[in-house]
Amino acid sequence: MESTLGKWSNLQPFQQRRNKVELRGDSLTIATLVAVARCDAIASLDNLPRHIRASIDDSVKFLMESLANGHSVYGVTTGFGGSANTTTSSTNALQVALLQMQLCAVLPLSDSSASSSHHGTTSDWNAIAKLSMPEEWVRAAMVIRCNSVLRGHSAVRLEVIQAIVNLLEHNLVPLVPLRGSISASGDLCPLSYIAGVLEGNPDVKVWSGPKESRRLIPSNEALQQAGMSSVNFGPKEILGLINGTAFSAGVATLAQHQADILAILAQILTAMGVEAMLGALDSFDPFIAAIRPHRGQIEVARNINAFLDGSDFVRTSKHHGCGDGLRQDRYALRTSSQWLGPAFEDMSLAREQIEVELNSTTDNPLVNVAEKHCHHGGNFQASSVASSTEKTRMGLEKIGKMLFAQSAELLDNRLAYNLPPNLAADEPSLSYTLKGVDINMAAYYSELAFLANPVSNHVQSAEMSNQALNSLALISARYTHMAIDIVSLMSSAYLYSLCQALDLRAMNAAFMDKLKPEITKCTNTLLGSMLSQPILKKLDHHIWGAMNSALANTTTMDSHDRFTAVARAAQHLVVDALEAAHHHDDASDPNRINTLSLVSEWTSTIAVTTKTIFLANREAYLANPDASKHLGKAAKIMYQFVRKDMGIPMHRGLVDHPTYKAEGMVDDGTDKVTTGTQIGRIYKCLREDGMVDAIMKCLSESEKVEVPVVEEFERGMVSAKL
Repeated sequence: MESTLGKWSNLQPFQQRRNKVELRGDSLTIATLVAVARCDAIASLDNLPRHIRASIDDSVKFLMESLANGHSVYGVTTGFGGSANTTTSSTNALQVALLQMQLCAVLPLSDSSASSSHHGTTSDWNAIAKLSMPEEWVRAAMVIRCNSVLRGHSAVRLEVIQAIVNLLEHNLVPLVPLRGSISASGDLCPLSYIAGVLEGNPDVKVWSGPKESRRLIPSNEALQQAGMSSVNFGPKEILGLINGTAFSAGVATLAQHQADILAILAQILTAMGVEAMLGALDSFDPFIAAIRPHRGQIEVARNINAFLDGSDFVRTSKHHGCGDGLRQDRYALRTSSQWLGPAFEDMSLAREQIEVELNSTTDNPLVNVAEKHCHHGGNFQASSVASSTEKTRMGLEKIGKMLFAQSAELLDNRLAYNLPPNLAADEPSLSYTLKGVDINMAAYYSELAFLANPVSNHVQSAEMSNQALNSLALISARYTHMAIDIVSLMSSAYLYSLCQALDLRAMNAAFMDKLKPEITKCTNTLLGSMLSQPILKKLDHHIWGAMNSALANTTTMDSHDRFTAVARAAQHLVVDALEAAHHHDDASDPNRINTLSLVSEWTSTIAVTTKTIFLANREAYLANPDASKHLGKAAKIMYQFVRKDMGIPMHRGLVDHPTYKAEGMVDDGTDKVTTGTQIGRIYKCLREDGMVDAIMKCLSESEKVEVPVVEEFERGMVSAKL
């Protein structure tokens, strides 16, 4: 199988220019199919080996000989499905009748141009919600059907296959209905619209023109535009074109490609979540996975461990316990490798099923030239594709559930040690920065959980009870794309939140670095005359611990109250130290009275100092935020991609609302947009593959990290072969 990293590398040449993908019937891969469907690569039959040409010619010849000898062949001399008890000698007309029967789906009646239509060129929600398929789905199906028929078992002439390839080369893509297939006798209805274009049917439409200004034209005009003649189909050629799983397999393949990327991203986001939550590296120690050696768990743990390499925020075995007193991280982070591992194993099998389907013959009847026999079977039944998409969609649900749980923990200041409520960088009483995102994530996951339900258990008997078993593979593949859309929304929102959290961690780290020496200085200045140096040193240590805890527990308070509370939280330590040092003194001694005023002075000084440093540090960081130096390998790449490459800034709080103008507020020239717009930019980038280079860079960089691997385990199931 291809690796995700290898698959993406194989796609790169097609991103730059229209490279050719040579079809041979047995070498189509996920990468090359995606290249033609999404990257404008050209499917080609150039330099077709002689044995393939001979196989095709021989199958056509054998069929014609069988008919000449008076043999009955299903769908060639008989009716179709439950009507196969009828017979005819008008074989060519029968094929036209088949096409007429299947051109029955509802499509948009308007011939509007692409600029005002929904059709798009990507698998987005609008295309799914309407009546016709996105062009990339149709292109994928055209390639798969050519590759299947090219194998020489369908008695379809090479010139007919070449005609479909010519359509692709001229970027003429049939308008194909979204609904109407049960993927039993293949995807009869949608595939019939490709055949309808080849016959030049004026009521079958084709997308034509440059990418930025696509328009619908009748298929006879499309053929004329490409300098092509309409096809006069032979005895089995329409049946051979439409009686297969090409649409199910094509839509499923594109879904698998995108799901693979989201699976890698989920591991990267988990690593970023560990850093944002000051989580433990130990959760992903190779030993844990080695003694429960499920391949998926081993792989995910290894990846996350490597992604965290170099992080200042992650806790290692030298640092026990979480900041909030927990000895170990909560399940959303700690068990992520155990959670994702089984899902990725299922997705690995789903990928295998798709890769086999891409290079299979799906038709009926099937010509076996070597044995001089025409087999009547059911290779059109797309259950393997349905099985694949169900597993992939369930895997996406697992990813979504984990992202939802991690995001909810991150945005809850009661669980996210020392992070402010809603990840607000300003005052919490007037800023609810990402609270709405928390609600959105619940909405997204609820819909995803519904979509994860199996489609294949809703089979209905169809076509005179002839098709009592049908796979519903195309429906399942469509719903998998919808699940991909939801997981992409969740991933985008979570990535935005993580970058905000990491900035807040970096800002807090700078604050603490500046604060600690000043606290020591204030304590020594005010108490130096009252306490010995050993006692002062010990007191300073305890004061710092108490202030750390208080700072973490007062994040819901505004600055003008918070730092007084923080100073008071450590006040008792000063009182105790002074009491211990002067416990023999007379209660009426002037020095004792001075001690009480000294404690009050220390408290107010610490409160003012802490507040001053905090506000100055916040202002300085917000002016030039950069958490990069603290981050692990993967987090640094993704953080810099969002902040630098995409130019999405840290959320500064209420001041970033487009219409907000506080008294005395000076316009800093920042182009302000809503939080949804910023997340939407990430989503758009992810859906259009603009983020994949950064994701793959994380993966390639992680492979350079030396993480112990179980000897018996050959790495390569999830990310190497995802």
